[in-house]
Amino acid sequence: MKAVRIYQFGGPEVMKVEEIERPVPAADEILVKVFASGVNPVDWVIRNGANDNLRPYLALPMTLGWDAAGVVEERGSDVTGFQKGDAVYGVPNFPGDGSYAEYCVAKAVQFALKPKSIGFNEAAGVPLAALTAWTGMFAHGKLEVGQRILIQGASGGVGSFAVQFAKAKGAYVIGMASTDNVEYVRQLGADEVIDYKTQKFEDLVQNVDVVLEASPVRDNNERVKSVSVLKDGGILVSVNTDFPFNDKLIEALARKGAKGELAPNQPRQEWLQEMAQLVDEGKVRVLVSKVFPLEQVAQAHRESESWHVRGKLVLEVVKEDKSA
Repeated sequence: MKAVRIYQFGGPEVMKVEEIERPVPAADEILVKVFASGVNPVDWVIRNGANDNLRPYLALPMTLGWDAAGVVEERGSDVTGFQKGDAVYGVPNFPGDGSYAEYCVAKAVQFALKPKSIGFNEAAGVPLAALTAWTGMFAHGKLEVGQRILIQGASGGVGSFAVQFAKAKGAYVIGMASTDNVEYVRQLGADEVIDYKTQKFEDLVQNVDVVLEASPVRDNNERVKSVSVLKDGGILVSVNTDFPFNDKLIEALARKGAKGELAPNQPRQEWLQEMAQLVDEGKVRVLVSKVFPLEQVAQAHRESESWHVRGKLVLEVVKEDKSA
């Protein structure tokens, strides 16, 4: 099978499309024939090998990609929830052999039936970013109906799902985005949008229950500003798990009686099922900004690394018109 492999860490040029053996699913795994794979910042963070927290878990050579949509080709002996030919979406084993390939394996509990109302390319743009948003807001932020949430980085892959999920769950949503993306975030359903290039959120927002840091900015001084807009007992959640809280931030949280949470992604089947239902009900839409063939993976990474992507980038492994 074709797969995008790396044998060393570095720039986009280290990725090679080559023929390798098809993986074999373990008893609790499924083998997925991949139709499309999402492209996420974690992909190039792993590719360049610069993250000290992730580096100990990475073994070369490896196949990149942790966002897949396709059909079940084979299932392990203990798997009961899927049949061969089921259209599915989810997160391959991390860090294992990823989804930039014609086939990938994964724990069955990390996949669910894909939303019926969208194609494989769109479905591939959902799992990792959407699960990151869901984990952050609901597992760590405990967001409830009627609460107020400030979402930083609201136009990005994680943020755009966060806005829609929060609205679908009945929260009051304040999004932060750059000037060019203010209208887009409003269209996603945000009740208020702050242009961080021209406005200071710490002067405009107060008494929010949850702040979700879904922007790529890694700055504890900015996090201290976020704490200032929380109500007493509120929760600051960051999806930037590679960037720990410093003493200044921890002290600011303590003064507010607030919590600070670093939220690692949890690939849970029941959450994927609920997300698929929200997509099929028309409450959540998936914006794919660009689709690349597998052979143009380096170009896709360069675009992702620009941090100027609205929505999702996708690698198409099987042409969409063949995947009905």
